[in-house]
Amino acid sequence: MRLQDKVAIVTGAGQGIGLAYTERFLDEGAKVVMAELHEERGEIGFNSVQNRGDAMFVQTDIADPASAQACVDAAMDRYGRIDILLNNAAIYMDLDISNQSLDYLKTVFDVNVHGQWIMASAAAPHMAAQNSGRIINQASIAAYLYQSMTPQSAEFPGVSNSAYQLSKWTVIGMTKYLAGQLGAYNITVNGIAPGLTFTEATKTVVPSEAQAILGMMQSIKREIQPEDMCGAAVFFASDDSAMVSGQVLCIDGGMTMPA
Repeated sequence: MRLQDKVAIVTGAGQGIGLAYTERFLDEGAKVVMAELHEERGEIGFNSVQNRGDAMFVQTDIADPASAQACVDAAMDRYGRIDILLNNAAIYMDLDISNQSLDYLKTVFDVNVHGQWIMASAAAPHMAAQNSGRIINQASIAAYLYQSMTPQSAEFPGVSNSAYQLSKWTVIGMTKYLAGQLGAYNITVNGIAPGLTFTEATKTVVPSEAQAILGMMQSIKREIQPEDMCGAAVFFASDDSAMVSGQVLCIDGGMTMPA
């Protein structure tokens, strides 16, 4: 098992890709702190992994520094160390694509960008003290899809805030800056950019016609599942990636292929 006795915090772990990460990390021998904003969702996810290994659920709002710190403190109190932080939580299932206001752009950034920074800021001091750590930030291939699928209208509708896409592009940049700073403490920082992954959130947020178009853009013609992200997560979390940092891996069936 590649993560034997490692301690991982996975945010947004109650369902979808976050739950898949949790299951795979447990299968690889890690102890997992499941950080989830929604208590019921977190409890259901936690109960579903009871037979897989050592896990705990901590209700966590990653956009709240006090809540993020309480999650890290709970991990340290129970396990005494933090080896891996997987920043998966984001506004996605509850994304309001009709809200193109500046205020909503700030709301999305508070979670999708600032929340990842807050969690990294809380966990990194413990990693630095032990001179080792792995931080994995969840981006998205939405960051690379610059073209709009909205047809031109006679009346200019205003500039879109592109809140989700912009937030995930910023995560990519933040990953590189954190990698540059934290490498001196043997902390690697890498990112995963999922493609159109068939979770309940995707089925809720992405219209079926857009799902079909995006699916046709993939060179590998099958639906991407949450479990498809897990191999990359284990690699970035393990000793196999000890000299890999500042990289973002797109897992999108060959849709975007950024250089």
